[in-house]
Amino acid sequence: VQLQASGGGLVQAGESLRLSCAASGSVFSINVMAWYRQAPGKERDLVAFITSSGSTNYRDSVKGRFTISRDNAKNTVYLQMNSLKPEDTAVYYCNADISTTGWGERSYSNYWGQGTLVTVSS
Repeated sequence: VQLQASGGGLVQAGESLRLSCAASGSVFSINVMAWYRQAPGKERDLVAFITSSGSTNYRDSVKGRFTISRDNAKNTVYLQMNSLKPEDTAVYYCNADISTTGWGERSYSNYWGQGTLVTVSS
């Protein structure tokens, strides 16, 4: 199983970006999908997550600006980022709990994507 993230880039403050992350390989089902970010010299932090039923949760600093969504048919999670700020600059990583067998809750393993860089200039 692989997670492939894309969509990062360099934008100015106030602009938007849309990140995508697709799971490929022997994917039977996906539970929670999430985006994390890691700024230079800082720890990796949770940005947002979405459950298999579509429930979402966001860190306070991105509420109202970022929207996480998923397309279960494409095994893909998205992060729409609007009104970007310089403090959003980071490497963004996707993360997902994936089952390759469908043999219940214990069959899920956690996977990370390779990261995509988002740079917001002031």
